[in-house]
Amino acid sequence: MSKRIPGLYKRGTQGIWHIDKCVRGYGRLHESTGTSELAEAERYLIRRLEEMRKANVYGIRAERSFRQAATRFLLDNQHKRSIGRYAQSLRILDPYIGDLPLRRVHQGTLESFIRHRRKQGMRANTINRDLAVVRRILMLAARLWRDDSGLTWLETAPLLQLLDCDDARKPYPLSWDEQARLFARLPEHLREMALFKVNTGTREQEVVCLRWDWEVSIPELKTSVFVVPGGGVKNGEDRLVVMNAEARAVINRQRGRNPEYVFTYSKGQPVDRINTKAWRRAREEAGLPQARVHDLKHTFGRRLRAKGVSHETRQVLLGHKNGQITTHYSAAEIGELIDAVEKVSWSGSSAPTLTLIKNENSRKSPAVGRRENVKLV
Repeated sequence: MSKRIPGLYKRGTQGIWHIDKCVRGYGRLHESTGTSELAEAERYLIRRLEEMRKANVYGIRAERSFRQAATRFLLDNQHKRSIGRYAQSLRILDPYIGDLPLRRVHQGTLESFIRHRRKQGMRANTINRDLAVVRRILMLAARLWRDDSGLTWLETAPLLQLLDCDDARKPYPLSWDEQARLFARLPEHLREMALFKVNTGTREQEVVCLRWDWEVSIPELKTSVFVVPGGGVKNGEDRLVVMNAEARAVINRQRGRNPEYVFTYSKGQPVDRINTKAWRRAREEAGLPQARVHDLKHTFGRRLRAKGVSHETRQVLLGHKNGQITTHYSAAEIGELIDAVEKVSWSGSSAPTLTLIKNENSRKSPAVGRRENVKLV
């Protein structure tokens, strides 16, 4: 019987072999082999020792698979509310590139994935979301993630070209009647979030991630606003959210349900999305299969424009990136923004008279945020 290689020991109820070995010029190597088979564990240890030797002597990177990189990415981001979306993209990608070494993941090796998703009827925007996750992982592997020898996981990140979005759906702002039909069919927690969204122009993730410690009191106006930190905003800039009467009423109804997050469901559990099966079922029942969650933001913007709100003010209220826009506002400026959003409140005197002119044929086409305390100055 051959002698076992030193540095291996079994751990856990499944009997997985782990490495615990001191290596000259490296230090202590302590990790799982991922197998309960001794022979396979020994081969893994031998390979790791050789990789470390080459890295120390020749500066040669250890070869890692995309699956290993994807696993690290998920572990590093498990605290984020968007982890579910990342995991879904990576599950779809795994059969195509999971076993490939990182250096072999590029535009060419992703073509089969793109072709297959196209055949499944996926739109360019949907495929691009998955490709964006790959691009992010490769960038981290080339710039940030380093092994114990100080080498990055990948020498350089390849250029990944996203698809042209010629098939992107056009915005579908809702009329007041359509809004009423849709919202009446939503469960309470989704209706509250949708009502807040259509009255503030916030993005879906800004709504579901909204926290109480982002609320900032404006004593001069006897009201409050929310400031969403840049890390939870699409354009990376702090986002000011002002509220009309309807949005404030929604917020007040949420108080006391959860000490951290504004919007919850059931027994105060946080919500991770608005675009759920319940949303899709409600829009079908309302005869609005083309209505997307993001159309609530378009609805808000279109109503502001119809009420004569200036382009600059609309930019602020919609959270669009603009070098001249800041979250440092006086109480008077906040008051002007509140006056603007009150114009598109259902409770406003003339808001329901808004008429949207639409091409009826478009209805037949299928529809397709970490935080820190901030304050206003």
